[in-house]
Amino acid sequence: MVETRIIDGKAFAEKLRKRVASEVTAFHAATGVTPGLAVVLVGEDPASSVYVRNKGKQTVEAGMASIEHKLPASTTQAELLALIATLNTEKEVHGILVQLPLPGHIDAQAVLSTIDPAKDVDGFHVVNAGRLAVGIDALVPCTPLGCVMLLKDALGSLAGLEAVVVGRSNIVGKPLAQLLLREDCTVTIAHSRTRDLPEVCRRADILIGAVGRPEMIRGDWIKPGATVIDVGINRITGPNGKHRLVGDVAFEEAQGIAGAITPVPGGVGPMTIACLLANTLTAAKRQVGS
Repeated sequence: MVETRIIDGKAFAEKLRKRVASEVTAFHAATGVTPGLAVVLVGEDPASSVYVRNKGKQTVEAGMASIEHKLPASTTQAELLALIATLNTEKEVHGILVQLPLPGHIDAQAVLSTIDPAKDVDGFHVVNAGRLAVGIDALVPCTPLGCVMLLKDALGSLAGLEAVVVGRSNIVGKPLAQLLLREDCTVTIAHSRTRDLPEVCRRADILIGAVGRPEMIRGDWIKPGATVIDVGINRITGPNGKHRLVGDVAFEEAQGIAGAITPVPGGVGPMTIACLLANTLTAAKRQVGS
C-alpha cells in the first residue's frame, strides 16, 4: 500500500488567481490598460450559465474587465459571427471566449475559427493549436495548462517520465500531450480503441483520465506510486437516488495505489478558470507589446 497524496487544485488555483491579480495591477500601473475578457453565452444551458457567472465574478476579482454577451438560443450563426467580428476589433477586449456547447444550428468550429487567434484565450483556434504543436508560443487550452501546472507543482521536473493520456479530444487530450512533450515526457495517447488499455495505463508514471466516462480507469490499472490527474467531471446517480460528481478514475480504488491524485471535485476543475485569467493577461500583454 502507498500513502496517496491528494493534489489540492482548489488551493493551487487560488494562489494562481492571486498572482494574476497582482500582475494585473502592475500591468495597469505600467500601461494604463485593464485586461478585458468578453464571454459570449448563447441560450440558457443551466451549467453554462453557472460557469459564465463564475468566470465573470473571478475576472472582476482579478482586476480585469468582464464583458458579457448573453444571446437567446434563437441567435443565428451569422449574428454570432458578426458579434465576434466586432469583438475582434474592440481595443478594450483582449480575450474572447464563446461558451460551449452552442445550440445545434450553429457550427461551433466555424465560430471558434472566427475569433482572432491573439484573443483566443480558450486556445481552440487552429492557429494556436498549430503553434503549440510545433513548439511556438501560443495561447494554450486552459484545462491542459492547469493539469501541467499541478503536475510540476507535485513532481518538479517531468523530464523522462512516462505519461499516458487517456482521451484524444482537441480540447484536452491532444493539447495536453503536446504540453507534456514540451516538458520532456515520453507520451502515449490512449483511447477507447487502444488494445489492452489497462496494460498501457500500468506503464504510466503520470496517468491522465480525460475520456468523460465515470470511473472508467480502475485502481488496478494504476502503476503503484504513479501520479494521477483526473480531468473527468461526470454526474451519476447513487443507490440513494442522489446525484454526485465523479471523475474518470475510480477514486476509492486508486487510494493506496497512486502516489498522488486529483480529486473530483476540487482537483483540475478550479484550475480551468484560473488559467483562463492567466491567458487573458498574457493576451493583453502581447497585444499591448509589454
